[in-house]
Amino acid sequence: MFIQVIQGKVSDEAGLRDCMDRWTRDLQPGAVGYLGTTAGMSDDGMFVALARFESEDAARRNSERPEQGAWWSETERCFAGDVTFMDCTDVTQWLEGGSDRAGFVQIMEGHSSDAKSMFRMMAEAGDRIREMRPEIIGGMLATYGEDGFVEAVYFTSEAEAREHEKMEIPDDLRAMFEDEQRLAGDIRYIDLHEPMLVSATR
Repeated sequence: MFIQVIQGKVSDEAGLRDCMDRWTRDLQPGAVGYLGTTAGMSDDGMFVALARFESEDAARRNSERPEQGAWWSETERCFAGDVTFMDCTDVTQWLEGGSDRAGFVQIMEGHSSDAKSMFRMMAEAGDRIREMRPEIIGGMLATYGEDGFVEAVYFTSEAEAREHEKMEIPDDLRAMFEDEQRLAGDIRYIDLHEPMLVSATR
């Protein structure tokens, strides 16, 4: 799987939502290799989208479509300033991965000297996480550049996520969570209270 992360400060939220809806309706059917998108607005007006493709080549072919270029020329007018793109070629899913059933999605961005260890720990702890945090549907962890990473965690609802995050971490998981926090370093959290979730129709 390949993920392209798109971020930018929004100046026209209604216009952006219209553009996103139009892409799903009109352009998605011709996007070969497209898997789905997780998108939304943060509290500070930042738009974040994680577009999933079967491969980097599929994402490139989509970007090269004339209709995609015309759509983006209109869409980027909804942003105030530059829009950033991060290409993530190494992606790991844990539990159910991304899910359109989520009522709340939390995005975490940071830099790690050993992202592969983070991948391994999340995969190994999947069953215990499900027991401890039943409101977590799943997640995706992806890397970009030399040491950047983006993680998306999908919850059934924000209320349940906030309630369960107050729980004390069990002894058998405490060391793993401490190791993960050490590897992740400083993390930027982006809460998508009303996520826009789209999966490709097959």
